[in-house]
Amino acid sequence: MNEFEKITESASLYDNLEQMPLADILKNINREDQKVALAVKQELGSIERLALQISKQLQAGGRLFYIGAGTSGRLGILDASECPPTFGVSAQLVIGIIAGGDQAIRNAAEGAEDDTQQAAIDLQKFNITTQDIVVGIAASGTTPYVVGGLEFCNQNKIKTGAISCNPNSPISKIANFPITVKVGPEFLTGSSRMKAGTAQKMVLNMLTTSVMIQMGRVQGNKMVDMQLSNTKLKQRAIKMICDATNVSPTKAAEVLEKFKNVRQAIEVIQKK
Repeated sequence: MNEFEKITESASLYDNLEQMPLADILKNINREDQKVALAVKQELGSIERLALQISKQLQAGGRLFYIGAGTSGRLGILDASECPPTFGVSAQLVIGIIAGGDQAIRNAAEGAEDDTQQAAIDLQKFNITTQDIVVGIAASGTTPYVVGGLEFCNQNKIKTGAISCNPNSPISKIANFPITVKVGPEFLTGSSRMKAGTAQKMVLNMLTTSVMIQMGRVQGNKMVDMQLSNTKLKQRAIKMICDATNVSPTKAAEVLEKFKNVRQAIEVIQKK
């Protein structure tokens, strides 16, 4: 039994869950969830160091890759997929890779996470270079797919980060910039999609949001480079333009329709 298994399978305050009233189940899950933000707070220094390195790599023309299996892999793909619509960046700037390929996003890929060579193969499909940075995500920090991918990167002098919830895990020792969020035992023993998954999502949010701010993809606290992919976002964009320039909604909509970008619309109006 590894250290993570000892932690997650340690004596729980919540035994006999099937006998617990629904209200208590929800209350206790919520109680455990409240511990996550405090655990993330303890890793702010490590998160900052990784964010600085990601920003450096991206501003020099590199890309950010996430590699993971199961829930961790899906969280990486989710974060990567939200960067283009939120910040207007290329879909090739932040890339999520999951053990087992795209089919593993919806369905468990049996044994895929146990292959120590596949992550290297998957990364090489993107012609990865030393300009890029790879972040391995694994609650236990022991997933062979992630371990092998980070080792491949280190061998090829590619910068690496790691997000885990297991102190002294293999990926924490391998990565150049490790983050270890110590969330403790799960409400449902061993179910790392719960507190561990929440912690990973919080860290990913912090990394890409802070990096995109550093890269100038935000003005004030507004998503001025967001993609205008639906009516709701177009209305939000019009309001941003109105707030920034004091023009009427009609004028804001007219300029937005022409330039298809909040930042450009604001700049054009302010020059007049």
